[in-house]
Amino acid sequence: MQSDTVADVKYGFVTDAFRAELPPKSGRRPVNTARWPYVPHTVGFVGISAAMVSILVAAGAPTPLLPIYEREWGFPSWKLTLAFGVYAIALLVAILVIGSLSDHIGRRRLMIAALALNLVAMLMFLFASSIDGLIAARIVQGVATGAASSALSAAVVELAPERHKKLGALMAGMAPLAGLGIGALFAGILAQIVSDAAFTVWLVLVVLMAVATVFTVFTPETGSRKAGALASLIPRVSVPSQVRGLFASTLPGTISAFMTMALFLGLVPIVLRAAFDVESPVIAALAAFVTFGVGTVVSAVTTGVQPHRLRLFGASAMTIGAILFIGCVGAEALPLLWAAAVFCGAGLGASFAGTTRGLVPQVQAHERAGLFAAIFLVAYLAMGISSIVAGMSVGSVGVAAMAVDFGIAIAVVAVVGVVVTGTYGARRGKVHAA
Repeated sequence: MQSDTVADVKYGFVTDAFRAELPPKSGRRPVNTARWPYVPHTVGFVGISAAMVSILVAAGAPTPLLPIYEREWGFPSWKLTLAFGVYAIALLVAILVIGSLSDHIGRRRLMIAALALNLVAMLMFLFASSIDGLIAARIVQGVATGAASSALSAAVVELAPERHKKLGALMAGMAPLAGLGIGALFAGILAQIVSDAAFTVWLVLVVLMAVATVFTVFTPETGSRKAGALASLIPRVSVPSQVRGLFASTLPGTISAFMTMALFLGLVPIVLRAAFDVESPVIAALAAFVTFGVGTVVSAVTTGVQPHRLRLFGASAMTIGAILFIGCVGAEALPLLWAAAVFCGAGLGASFAGTTRGLVPQVQAHERAGLFAAIFLVAYLAMGISSIVAGMSVGSVGVAAMAVDFGIAIAVVAVVGVVVTGTYGARRGKVHAA
């Protein structure tokens, strides 16, 4: 059971291509946009696509900057991981609570609010004078990113030219990983070449978010309004009975994938500084860029691969990547970091793509929201909690030991993913069952 118009989910951004191809449901009131000078749909598609990438660029930007704050302000390393962990938790809460709100109030309203809130977060980063200020900014940023997720991705698909709806779905699918990698690289390069790196990065992002917010005001509404906005704020987490076995078999892959994201976004910069005396922000930025760049490519070029095979490959690649990272830290062999980034990125992209492509076609349209919520619940709890626990252990075991332990944890969970995925496929008796 496979369909090109089925919803897909990529790292917090929901690709609702199927909604763009259906007429408004009965009971929905189309939004009147005739009295406002809206840009053409094609221009809106380009602009909202850029806004979607921008909000992920902003999410990836702190990766090379947080160690600079640590050096300048002298706070303990565990607070850096706390700043990353609370972002993941805030993003999760926003997705669960606000994820379907744009179905009721329209895409445009929620996009404007979310981008404006992200602008507030950029201003908080810009004027932060302590780690507590950074943590507060990360919480606001997490809420803004989660709130924007479904509205932006659905709008991109709906604004795409009628003959190129798949282009919109591809854009929405590739933007999250690509944006995170570009954001880390952008901030790392600026941090390397300008004296007041953090201020410059956040100033650029303030301007970018302001432009994106203003542009969205002139973007045509693509959704319809319907009753039930308040009711939609109640999180609905459910796994339909027909996919519970498959869902359970995907959990190790999902957990290891999002722990891998936590590793390269939040922990690698700390490890480079503490264990390798690497002060250059570009190195951490490049590691994240390679990881998410490879993940983006793998996700994009494997659309024809069976989901079961993708999950098996993804868990295997993450196992190899985690072992290479352990070797990198344990043997103090920095070149291994790049091999680890390639394997981890490939595993991350394949594993999560295989999970969503395997699960989504097996459920009915009205069951997808609850299923997505269940996937996100596991994914972002894994990311946030693992980051916070890793940071809390630094004081007792040190950065190098923490990094090795984190790598071991990813490797163990990924190996479990290989075994469970293989066993599930054998038990089903046919690889194409999922």
